Amino acid sequence: MRIGAKVPSSGPLPVERGIGAMARTLEDAGFASLWVSDHVVLPGTIRSHYPFTADGRATWDTHTPYFDALVALTLAAAATRRASLGTAVLVLPLRAPLVLAKQAASLDVLSGGRLRLGVGAGWLREEFHALGVPFGQRGARLEEWIAILRDCWTGAPAARRYEHYEVPEDVLCLPRPAGPVPLLVGGHSPVALGRAGRLAEGWLAQQSLDALDVAELAAGREAVHHAAAGAGRQPAATSVVLRLVDSAGRSDEVARRLPELAAAGVDEVVVDVDWADDGDPGRAAARLLEAAGP
Repeated sequence: MRIGAKVPSSGPLPVERGIGAMARTLEDAGFASLWVSDHVVLPGTIRSHYPFTADGRATWDTHTPYFDALVALTLAAAATRRASLGTAVLVLPLRAPLVLAKQAASLDVLSGGRLRLGVGAGWLREEFHALGVPFGQRGARLEEWIAILRDCWTGAPAARRYEHYEVPEDVLCLPRPAGPVPLLVGGHSPVALGRAGRLAEGWLAQQSLDALDVAELAAGREAVHHAAAGAGRQPAATSVVLRLVDSAGRSDEVARRLPELAAAGVDEVVVDVDWADDGDPGRAAARLLEAAGP
């Protein structure tokens, strides 16, 4: 099992400690992957249903600054050499697909082929409204954008009129990525699990350590594999990455749960790290890597 870590890209730490410096510290500590989160804008008050809590309420302060996910990953890439770099998750329908294809390919090439793009349909209606993107079309746009990204990454996308976008003739999208950029679809709904199996290289789940549901993860993995098989793809090639929130400073608790997560088919766990004065990313990584095994 791989062990990754979230690089803080919101709040005061990106300025106080530096995204690159934190990424380098995490890589030196032994974490195999580095991840950032994503929001373009936030409302003063969130009224949308938040899909990752039991009561559907998002409780963080929306005045917290979120630094751009791809800018943050670029800083992390420049400061590291080994760890893979990912978004957990990028709200794909909010991005212009050709612009994102260019940004992602550039980041992949300049990082030596380390990019893994976690994408999702999004849940924050207010964010879609602010950016002029129809909230009700987010699922269809997600699927179209995935197809457009992959076509752009060939270097010469075919001219095609999609339902929500048109790629004109004689377009070159260069540079091409260093290799295939793995896409992981986030979300826990049946539709999201189906997309992960049909369209992506993996499923990016999210749970809180305080409400860890291994049975749900195992069932989700089976749903993803079923969708992959139904689409004529190899289920075994679809990985499961778990973004484990509320895990900072709790590496011993996470370590105790890793065997059951592995048994449920989780291939990689992404944790939070304690950046307080007494926090020790090196100890956290060592404890988790020991529990994860070879």
